[in-house]
Amino acid sequence: MANTREIKRRIRSVTNIQQITKAMKMVAAARLRRAEEKALGTRPYADKIQQVLRHIVASDIGLQSPLLEERPVTRTAYVVVGADKGLAGGYTSNLMKKTMDVLRGQTAEQFALLTIGRKPYEYLTHRDYAVGAHYAGFSDRPTYNHAKEVARVVAEQFVAGEVDEVVLVYTHFYSALRQKPTTQRLLPIAAETTDEAAPAADVRYRFLPNVQDVFERLLPQYLEIVIYNAMLQAAASELGSRMAAMTSATDNASDLIDDLTLHYNKARQAAITSEITEIVGGANALE
Repeated sequence: MANTREIKRRIRSVTNIQQITKAMKMVAAARLRRAEEKALGTRPYADKIQQVLRHIVASDIGLQSPLLEERPVTRTAYVVVGADKGLAGGYTSNLMKKTMDVLRGQTAEQFALLTIGRKPYEYLTHRDYAVGAHYAGFSDRPTYNHAKEVARVVAEQFVAGEVDEVVLVYTHFYSALRQKPTTQRLLPIAAETTDEAAPAADVRYRFLPNVQDVFERLLPQYLEIVIYNAMLQAAASELGSRMAAMTSATDNASDLIDDLTLHYNKARQAAITSEITEIVGGANALE
């Protein structure tokens, strides 16, 4: 059994770690509330702008835009939205598992990669994947300007014919305890509407001043808001995963401290018993 001094040193070490994980949990929880409000607040607008734009595209009124061009997909751009920091449980590993599932079976000529966050970039480059544009330093605090820059890059690649499709890979936020990696096709903008995106049967749109002007105004906003919403979803997911991970680490530290304290008391009792035995034995030897 370890001596009492060593056990006390381990107890102090675990206690210090527990204080760090507890502080990180509190910080993540406080920031999660704001990130959750942004993610949930932006989602309805992102869904509606997609619904309206797809309705316009599906109306077949002769609108033209390079971003609507459907062509055989020979090369796909994947925008991977991840984290800058670790200590977030399985957040990054789950996202990268989804990314690898998407890339499986494709050659290097069939896809291009754009990463948001230091962790996806390090993961992919470590496995010899070529990453084009790379953004970092704002994964848990994205702004609309960050989304505008990413939207500009992917739109230029698509219009130039460098890629035939753009797909977002990010973590969808449901709650602090539930997040799920998912993919979303960003370009080209689909003409058909899904059941979720289709407007209700009694909904009628009236576009002012005209459909063309509305379409031209909505198109760049569509790219920016969908990317921004994905960033916000990812940020909330990262903070939720970190809060859960730090909560678990704090609880595990408490259990470990209890076990070490029990071992310390046993070691101390054994040491006292040994000293008493030695004293009694010495006294008996003097008689």
